[in-house]
Amino acid sequence: MDIDHDRLFKTLLSTFFWEFLDLFFSTIAEAMDRDSISFLPQEVFTDITSGERREIDVLVRAKFRQQDSFFLIHTEAQASAQTDFARRMFRYFARLDEKYALPVYPIALLSFDIPKRPEPDIYKVEFSDGEVLKFRYRVVQLNRLNWRDFLRQPNPVAAALMSKMQIAQIDRPKVKAECLRLLVTLRLDPAKTALISGFVDTYLRLNAVEESRFEAELEQFDLLEEERAMEIVTSWMERGIEQGLEQGREREISLILRQLDRRLGGVEDRLLDRIRPLPIDDIEALGEALLDFETEADLIAWLSQYPNSES
Repeated sequence: MDIDHDRLFKTLLSTFFWEFLDLFFSTIAEAMDRDSISFLPQEVFTDITSGERREIDVLVRAKFRQQDSFFLIHTEAQASAQTDFARRMFRYFARLDEKYALPVYPIALLSFDIPKRPEPDIYKVEFSDGEVLKFRYRVVQLNRLNWRDFLRQPNPVAAALMSKMQIAQIDRPKVKAECLRLLVTLRLDPAKTALISGFVDTYLRLNAVEESRFEAELEQFDLLEEERAMEIVTSWMERGIEQGLEQGREREISLILRQLDRRLGGVEDRLLDRIRPLPIDDIEALGEALLDFETEADLIAWLSQYPNSES
């Protein structure tokens, strides 16, 4: 399954930005006026040397408490390790400074699983006769954080990001259960609950053995926690079933179309467009019927029994 890491993390940060700061950068969170937070349009920068266009992830403008001065917080969520990442953070900083003429607080949220070595938080330019530049940025490297340290944090971002922290293989079911326990105690609105629960389920997909252990962990919840937790688990199951059925349907259609192509020596696009929307039962019926097809006319005749497939 392809995961849109960029979208997931941007949505999480945009929805719970204050909570993210409060969890990892409490000093900054306490110094800022929470009501002043505003999200600025995403900046697109072009790397002249490579020609690549890059879009920064989350850019926030905020005001210091009891002051009229503003500053920026740039948060970059990175799902893979890159050798030039520190330089890129500096380039973003320099361009934001040039455009807005405001202090910039740079944060890197690193969510990759490997490598687990400490990642740099500095970009330097120096020569034999001295240092020209030392740029520092803040780093949250999830794979070096222990999920147990966040168990008692009443914070939705903790509930989400524990799923990407340092987790022993044997602890995966317990971590998913604890993420769920934390989530149900927060009593968020349905949309925010769905966001966090979807995040956790995406990054902590369990196999059959782990699912059994996960269910055993849920049995240790108190009755109210278990009831609320099961509502979320049910939504996971429903979504999984829907995704599984849709993926199965797509595979079935792909197979049938290949068989038709081989059988008939090619099929017109207008007929393919009539086949793709058919229900899975009808697709399976077509898979049996095509064994008797000799020409495209046989396919057209077969499709004629399905009025809704008319183009």
